[in-house]
Amino acid sequence: MQYNFICIEGNIGVGKTSLAKKIAEDCNARLVLEEFADNPFLPNFYKEPEKYAFPLELFFMAERYKQLKEVLEQEMFSSFTVSDYFFVKSRLFAKNNLSKDELQLFYRLFDIMLASLPKPDLLVYLHADIQCLQKNIKNRGRIYEQNISDKYLLNIQKKYFDYFKKQKSFAVLIIDVTNADFIKDSRTYEKIVTAIKKPYSLGLHQIDL
Repeated sequence: MQYNFICIEGNIGVGKTSLAKKIAEDCNARLVLEEFADNPFLPNFYKEPEKYAFPLELFFMAERYKQLKEVLEQEMFSSFTVSDYFFVKSRLFAKNNLSKDELQLFYRLFDIMLASLPKPDLLVYLHADIQCLQKNIKNRGRIYEQNISDKYLLNIQKKYFDYFKKQKSFAVLIIDVTNADFIKDSRTYEKIVTAIKKPYSLGLHQIDL
C-alpha cells in the first residue's frame, strides 16, 4: 500500500465501516472507526431534527477531532492507517442540517480544528443509489434510522459531490457499489483493493467494478 492514510466515505448505510474493517484486517493496517453510537443526540435528532441538529453536529465534530488528534499524537499516520470517516464530513452534514446562524458558528469552530488535522492521502467514496441505501439501513435495523427519508439521503449525497468537485487537495476515488457486494463477493473486494493501491493525481477519479 503506497498510501499512509486512507479514508473510506459514503452516504448512510453504504458500507464504510465494513470495508474499512476488512481492509485493515487484510492489510495489517491501523483502524480508526467513528464512535457514532456514543452520540446521545442521535436518536432524538431523527425525531426532532430542528431541535437537536446543532448539539448533534457539535458532538460529532468534537468526538472526531478528539479521536484524530489522539491518533496523530501517537504518530499512527506514519504507517498505513484506514478510517471509516473523513473529518470534513462534519462540515458537509452541518451544511445539510443546520440553520444559517448555527452554521456560521459551526464553521468557525470547524476551521480551527481542521487546520491541525492531517489530510487523507486518498479518500475512497462508496456510492450507492438511494434504494440500495434504504435497503441496507432497513437490514441493519437501527431503530432511530428507520425513518430516514430519500430526500435526506439525496441531500447528503449532493453535499459530498459538490465538495469533491471543488477540492483539489487530495485524490478522491469514487466507487459505485450499488450492485456490488464486497463483503460476500471476494472478487469484487479484490477489485476495490487493487483500485485503492493504484496511484492517483489530486482531484476526482472514478472506477466501475
